[in-house]
Amino acid sequence: MKKSLSERLAILSDAAKYDASCASSGSTRRDSAKTGGLGSTTGNGICHAYTPDGRCISLLKILLTNFCVYDCAYCINRSSSNVERARFTPDEVIWLTLEFYRRNCIEGLFLSSGIIQSSDHTMEQLVQVARDLRLKHGFRGYIHLKTIPDASPKLLEEAGLYADRLSINVEMPTETGLKDYAPEKDAGGIRRAMGDMRLKIDAAKEKTHTGRRAARFSPGGQSTQMIIGADAATDRDVLASSSGLYGSYGLRRVYYSAFSPIPDASAILPVRSPPLQREHRLYQADWLFRFYGFEFGELTATRPGGMLDLEIDPKLAWALDNRAQFPVDLNRSSKEMLLRVPGLGVKTVQALLMARRHRAIRLEDLARLNVSIKKVRPFVKAVGWSPARLTDRQDLRTLFLPAPQQMSLL
Repeated sequence: MKKSLSERLAILSDAAKYDASCASSGSTRRDSAKTGGLGSTTGNGICHAYTPDGRCISLLKILLTNFCVYDCAYCINRSSSNVERARFTPDEVIWLTLEFYRRNCIEGLFLSSGIIQSSDHTMEQLVQVARDLRLKHGFRGYIHLKTIPDASPKLLEEAGLYADRLSINVEMPTETGLKDYAPEKDAGGIRRAMGDMRLKIDAAKEKTHTGRRAARFSPGGQSTQMIIGADAATDRDVLASSSGLYGSYGLRRVYYSAFSPIPDASAILPVRSPPLQREHRLYQADWLFRFYGFEFGELTATRPGGMLDLEIDPKLAWALDNRAQFPVDLNRSSKEMLLRVPGLGVKTVQALLMARRHRAIRLEDLARLNVSIKKVRPFVKAVGWSPARLTDRQDLRTLFLPAPQQMSLL
């Protein structure tokens, strides 16, 4: 019996939750109120995705289908899984996107898919959705397409003409992990496709010999996603992989998706640490790399087994392991060192640099900037304040641990 549209929407929107890479930052700003058509990339609505600059946008996040010819051991939609299957036609995805937009429920579309028949067949349908939304319906909202690395280069190039952002999943942190748990996929092919995509994105930013801009191509860049916790890769391995991805492919983001045991996936190794907490720490480490001047290697250099501390954030853990670099003088230290102080964010550091041009900074000034004095005081000195031996206390880490909680008996 054929499933109704609402039943298929429930199945395929739930299946899409495993795709993490749907933030919408980096795209060009378009508004149908000024240019005609439908939608915008900057409006407000029901917020589901947070961008790095603090904006929230809502996305219709679905799979075209959760049927798949691949049998990746970590994937709930693998061919051998017994999950309930469903499939949309391109026209149905287009209709849903437009109807949700007209009801002010979304501002854009995130579309991914299992592989049906072949990579090219699936990619053709993904491209059709984006092309028809743009050209037939004048849709100006945000579109993110999850692309298929071994699809035809012409299809990938066409996808970039209509999508704001493209992404290709590297799947696993290491090539060994991919070979062990997704042997049908080729790590080299994935990276070649990412490299080709970077060349096209960079070329679109350059002017032609006539002085005109090249054709628009994925103005929001590209991103990728890796599964964390399905194999034996340590956080050091994960972050080393991320460092290479950022450097080689100019990625906007690397997304980390915590693996949870999947029914009937007997090939998967047991999860070695709380998956969501580990994912959270990896995102924090990624943030320190992108905005605070840290190198990935130094965040795990002294960590036992190459794993980030799950109880405290990576910046605090690094400070506790590198106490010789503290205390930092709030009135004299460089911006780079201020950014390494636990509790000081980018905006706070900028405010301190501005303020100390006119007057001396005191510890209580941080409270006015909504900084946690408890967290920052062992690592800084200022007019009227010196941590003395506080920085060297053997039990300093315990002062930052979360309070113990009574476990429920039910």
